[in-house]
Amino acid sequence: MTQKVLIVDDDHIWLRLIKKKFENYADTFTTLTALDGKEAVDSLKENMVSLVVTDMQMPEMDGLALLAHLSENYPDIPVIIMTAYSTPSSKKTVLDGGAAGYIEKPFVVEDLATKIIKTLQKETEGGTLQTVPLDMFIQLIEMEQKTCTIRVFNKITENKGILFFHKGDLMDARINNRQGNDAASEIFAWDSVTLSIQDECAIKQKKIKGELQAILFDAMRMKDEAEGAPEDFAEKPPEAKKPAPPKAAAKKVSPKKAAPQKAAELSFPDLLRQKYKAAAGSTDSLDDIYVDDSWFELLEHVKIIAPLFSAGPLKLCYVNRGEGLNLVIIPGDEPTVLAVTGNWPRDRVLEALRK
Repeated sequence: MTQKVLIVDDDHIWLRLIKKKFENYADTFTTLTALDGKEAVDSLKENMVSLVVTDMQMPEMDGLALLAHLSENYPDIPVIIMTAYSTPSSKKTVLDGGAAGYIEKPFVVEDLATKIIKTLQKETEGGTLQTVPLDMFIQLIEMEQKTCTIRVFNKITENKGILFFHKGDLMDARINNRQGNDAASEIFAWDSVTLSIQDECAIKQKKIKGELQAILFDAMRMKDEAEGAPEDFAEKPPEAKKPAPPKAAAKKVSPKKAAPQKAAELSFPDLLRQKYKAAAGSTDSLDDIYVDDSWFELLEHVKIIAPLFSAGPLKLCYVNRGEGLNLVIIPGDEPTVLAVTGNWPRDRVLEALRK
């Protein structure tokens, strides 16, 4: 997934030359060109650009006006200013105006390429994820109140979108020139994606209306409509994708207590039952213990995501299924599930089981 860099300069000969030179960096970024600020604005509407490099002096719309437009409408896109008329005051003006960098003409092409690559690397400073379900990941962002910018690449259509989070709150979304709820709903409906995480959010004003769960619900509706599926979920907004543990596929462990044995000889389910009883005082609320492989993929995704939130090794997962049913899943090659109903000292039990 290469990033797009927009080069803006009214010297069309120099523009063709720099585009040719930058073909040597095609594995890192592709180059778009524009002859002035107005042409650049049109290009930004049609392309998901990662960086703008613009000359200061241009007709129609100069570099400072373009910088102001980007700061207002695309605050996440960094700008590098080029100029042949550099003064200390002009440099201060563009940097104070929000430019990410400044380079004086004439310059060596490789020096500009180095600046570009260094700036582009910030897009993935928080990591890149290839196989994690998008809806599960963004709900973790919300729960952890993380501030970040997520660039989403649709591996099927090759479309790109951006999600902006501030302390877990979805501030805005963008696909080319589309913004807000409309863009967010489409991005959330994408299936096979690559995620690039940047550990900052340039958006200050919230443009998203409504709660994240409602937007996810809308995305699922759009997805089902596109696939021609019936709308059978109209009453309930979705929670995170969690595989429902099918009882028929689960390997049941007898709820009967085993004969007294030494602790070292206890089976894993009996050891879990013993820990549960020690924490809860009895096993009355422990309905069942069984192995369920359907949780394996989800737990593996959680293990991949955990380092992004500075989390330690995954010890267990707790799932509230509603209507008094709680599940505690112990990860492993064969995930073990404790089904709990009724009243139980949740925090004490979870602390005991994670050890």
